[in-house]
Amino acid sequence: MSNIIAIVGRPNVGKSTLFNRLTESRKAIVDDFSGVTRDRHYGKAEWTNREFTVIDTGGYVANSEDVFEAAIREQVVIAIEEASVLVFMVDVTTGITDLDDEIAQLLRRSKKPVFVVVNKVDNHQLENDATVFYGFGLGEIYTISSMTGSGTGELLDQVITHFEDIPEEENALPKITIVGRPNVGKSSLINALIGKERNIVTPIAGTTRDSIHIHYNQFGHEFMFIDTAGLRKKTKVKENIEFYSVMRTIKALEEADVVMLMIDAEDGLESQDVNIFHLAEKNKKGIVVLVNKWDLIEKNNKTIKEFEDQIRTKLQPFTDVPIVFISVLNKQRIFKAIEVALDVQKNRSKKIPTSKLNDVMLPIIEAYPPPALKGKYIKIKYITQINATSPMFAFFCNLPQYIKEPYKRFVENKLREHFDFSGVPIQIYFRQK
Repeated sequence: MSNIIAIVGRPNVGKSTLFNRLTESRKAIVDDFSGVTRDRHYGKAEWTNREFTVIDTGGYVANSEDVFEAAIREQVVIAIEEASVLVFMVDVTTGITDLDDEIAQLLRRSKKPVFVVVNKVDNHQLENDATVFYGFGLGEIYTISSMTGSGTGELLDQVITHFEDIPEEENALPKITIVGRPNVGKSSLINALIGKERNIVTPIAGTTRDSIHIHYNQFGHEFMFIDTAGLRKKTKVKENIEFYSVMRTIKALEEADVVMLMIDAEDGLESQDVNIFHLAEKNKKGIVVLVNKWDLIEKNNKTIKEFEDQIRTKLQPFTDVPIVFISVLNKQRIFKAIEVALDVQKNRSKKIPTSKLNDVMLPIIEAYPPPALKGKYIKIKYITQINATSPMFAFFCNLPQYIKEPYKRFVENKLREHFDFSGVPIQIYFRQK
């Protein structure tokens, strides 16, 4: 189960600023894809070698006034249920408001660790003003300025003491999960695959209370399904269904080896799907895109090609991903989807012998060397695969600092061309020889 920090609080207390500070402090997290940052409210962060996911609840509240406060309360309830640690953010310049009080009341009842974070504390006078928030009775308060970042280190030092250590599982079976927006047919697919013969299913008591682990063993395939779909839907407020499904998705995704991203053929790939895709990519998971309800689309001989091209354009730069067109209702190609997912898992754990790697790649690199910089020539001498859960390669050369992104991408494409890594993110490092 992943460690999730949810930042809760009323609007305009600085939740997003803190979120940006926590997630963007690692350059790897910053997305340059248009439209991704704008509606992304969750990201990966790291503090003293502990990785965790941060969720900014503020981004999920609808703007209609009447539902506004209800939606905020609703989110706090979901966050309490789903997150590992809650950061309750308040604003020192306004003091305690009625809505703050209501949120505090919900948090007091929760069994989760709560950190009261007083934002906008920029001077000593405000330090004194912040003491009013001890009135919540939620224990210690942490004063920060999310604009300048002061105080965030001390806060994170305390937050990570509440994280669970995620045990490395011994179970060697591939773990597959199906993610996607609500109502695309995730549960129906699992039911269709398992069939009515429930005796095949042994729900192994999950490592987390949320996701159900289903042992699938039929038609010569054996793996673990991680299912989070449709569990305890307590949401009354429509606006929060999306927020709720995101919390669930993150948990399922971090536990799996292969992520099947299911989209609706009629809606196509939407921005939240793209977010989930990039989150799976950052977590170095195998990915398969399933296009469900394909039976409802009017087709000609070009339809599939056009649809695939549209999807790949939106998923750039990582486009080497299998796309399977299915209909859960008609049981069309649902077993093909499983075969493709298991192939992707094989690609993810593939190890290429060093000699073969050098035989194939060095002639290509010699023919197309990295461009010289400031009159200095870059020589790549040797390549090896690093031992890791997903494919990582080290290229040893004389001036690794001069190798730019386009050349990295060129090398990655050549690796994909000669060794099948379909559906798997590849990491490439250039090291000093």
